[in-house]
Amino acid sequence: MSVRRIERGDQTREKLLIAAIDVFGRVGFDAATTRMLSEGAGANQQAIAYYFGSKEGLYLATAASIADGINDHIAPLRSLVFARVEAARSGTAPLSTDEARRLLCKIIQRMAALFASSRSEPWALFIIREQSQPTAAFRQLYDGVMGPLLQICHHLVGILLDEDPASQHVRLRTVSLVGSVLVFRMANAAVLSTLDWEAIDDKGLAAIEALAVELVASIAPVSPIVGTR
Repeated sequence: MSVRRIERGDQTREKLLIAAIDVFGRVGFDAATTRMLSEGAGANQQAIAYYFGSKEGLYLATAASIADGINDHIAPLRSLVFARVEAARSGTAPLSTDEARRLLCKIIQRMAALFASSRSEPWALFIIREQSQPTAAFRQLYDGVMGPLLQICHHLVGILLDEDPASQHVRLRTVSLVGSVLVFRMANAAVLSTLDWEAIDDKGLAAIEALAVELVASIAPVSPIVGTR
């Protein structure tokens, strides 16, 4: 096969994935037809079977593609943050509270920048559907990006709370923290209405990233209340 045909095939596959993010997000798996998917990509219906085996195969590949997109965005954190945390988790290089807070800030700010930006907009409906009615595609999203990222955050939040990272309390605090930045995409209309913004511009993004610092700064052990009845 010639290089040109391979490149053309790659382009067709990519167009199908882009169309699938939109179609599956808007109407869901059951309502989406192969005609809708192929027409959205400007391809013939047989291309779905050729590249993905079936509509279900395309659906799973779409979830994996979204996970890849998120991983691409957080890639700069891998050598600077994730590798450092993994070393700490292995016990070879423990983290101080100050360093844990700094690393967690980097993660939350990076996530905030992604989900407040228009880049994440095409993914939102697909992700929301999988959160409310999980299918096999949820495992692609969770195992591919959400789970590993949460494990890193569990460790850092555990250090800040001086608790076992595997404890229920630490996991609750972690998902609450992550949810506080996911809201800028998953509840975008409510956010814009509440803040009287037409869109999240550079100034708004700077405010959101500053908020991420505040949120991480607020994570600390809770002192017991003495003398209450």
